[in-house]
Amino acid sequence: ALAKAVSWRIVGSLDTFGLSLIVTGNPAWAGTIASVEALTKIALFYFHERAWTRTGWGLSGGQHARAVVKGLSWRALATLDTFGLSWLVTGHLASAAGIATLETFTKVGLFYLHEQAWLRVERVLRGRAPAPAAGTQTLERAKEPHAAGGADSRGADARAGAG
Repeated sequence: ALAKAVSWRIVGSLDTFGLSLIVTGNPAWAGTIASVEALTKIALFYFHERAWTRTGWGLSGGQHARAVVKGLSWRALATLDTFGLSWLVTGHLASAAGIATLETFTKVGLFYLHEQAWLRVERVLRGRAPAPAAGTQTLERAKEPHAAGGADSRGADARAGAG
């Protein structure tokens, strides 16, 4: 869980840096926003989780609704954080609004991709790697002799000697 959290924070901070750089054109501002945000997001996420742990809403039969509302509440809080920091660093309301608006969309997409990547990592770590796509072979399967004729996947007869 710690590695996943750290990897997400890296992805999120890189996204914020990139968007801040695109919107402001100022690498120093982009770096400041992304660096400070990394710290504020960790603290905000901790308190957001504590608040949701204390509420029982959606725990009995409504877990999907709870997850959606929890996700939306986090995105709103995180976007407000980005907006506030961006405004504080740049002094420009339009720049802060641009960064926060763009981030709302990029973070949702990046979070989905991050979750998918970690599902694969977790399967591999548990020894349940995803099955190969249809029509592909694993290296081990390619080396096995085929039932008909004993040839391996390269067409060489497994019973014949070299050369």
